Amino acid sequence: MSLPILVVDDNVDILYNVRDYLVIKGFTVETALNGADALDRLKSGSYSLCVLDIGLPLIDGLSICQLLRRDGNKIPILMLTARDSIDDRVRGLEVGADDYLIKPFALKELAARVEALLRRSYGDQKDVLQVADLVFNLKTLQVSRGETPIKLNPTCLSILRELMTKSPAVVSRSRLETVVWNGSPPDSDSLRANLYLLRRAVDKPFDTALIKTHPGLGWSLS
Repeated sequence: MSLPILVVDDNVDILYNVRDYLVIKGFTVETALNGADALDRLKSGSYSLCVLDIGLPLIDGLSICQLLRRDGNKIPILMLTARDSIDDRVRGLEVGADDYLIKPFALKELAARVEALLRRSYGDQKDVLQVADLVFNLKTLQVSRGETPIKLNPTCLSILRELMTKSPAVVSRSRLETVVWNGSPPDSDSLRANLYLLRRAVDKPFDTALIKTHPGLGWSLS
């Protein structure tokens, strides 16, 4: 299980280098090449952190940060900038960025900044997810309902984490497939098969079903 991060940069080389390095460090990473796509993803997805370039096409990084904060979105933002003046850095912090990194940068430093931001922003708050009597410890990957431990495969754990994080909202098929398989599941029935296994473990032995199907929309857990 890993924390999902959105990396946004219109420089493909930087984007993929950052993505690949963070994946090696154990994170789940999605990417966006322009500000409009990034803003849509940040408003609809559940990310733990965003690595955000300032100089983006369509909508610049400063505007994205400002819009998110205006809407009450508190996602940690690490701003990437080629602008090294004090005024530019202050502006980034003023609109709501949590930290900044000046290009060119070392990938090792970026990863350290990401980890520090996650610790500072969440601490132990995100170590345990709970919906009703269902509990998911993200550190130990242990799941239980009431006093009953539940064993799940890694794919079911990823699906469950997303459903619990977004609860009680509906999570679409495309979102779950992106979280689990980066949008490319091994076959068309993989998601349905794993949802069946998840339901059998989480709901079937208990009186109340928590996982709900919303035809044409997706699934929720509440």
